[in-house]
Amino acid sequence: MSDAAEFVDYTLQMESTWEKAAEASERLGGGLKVYGASVGAVRGTVRDALKRHKNLDHDDITALSSELWEEPVYERRLAAVVLLQTKVGVLVNTDLTRIEGFIRQAGTRELVDPLATDVVRPLLERLEGRAKERADRVLERWSTDPDTELRHAAALATGVATP
Repeated sequence: MSDAAEFVDYTLQMESTWEKAAEASERLGGGLKVYGASVGAVRGTVRDALKRHKNLDHDDITALSSELWEEPVYERRLAAVVLLQTKVGVLVNTDLTRIEGFIRQAGTRELVDPLATDVVRPLLERLEGRAKERADRVLERWSTDPDTELRHAAALATGVATP
């Protein structure tokens, strides 16, 4: 695990409480492990990680998001979402493949919704030319995919009524 991922994982565990873990586990339905860190702690941890690791480029950001997502822990995955939200400006149309995988594995709309509205939508809005055309084709495919969450994400990202 990279230094940045270790920092995020360790900090989230240290910021957790059993009360928050129990509440989140019940709310999320048990599909993901839960540390019990607050959303504010997750956001602060990502902010601190980016301050510690100032020179992360596109490849570093996407690799870190994948590292955080790898373990089925809600707070780690939320940290990956926050990282992508924060660094959406460095993302490119080909990153939709990684995001598609995240959506398919999310296990909760609490992760799908911010990926669609705060990562995919702003990414689509700033793409132009061939990159925009390719991204639009990806979202068209998502909108007819058998995966309900992927269809939901496509609808949110494009502003179409949610299925």
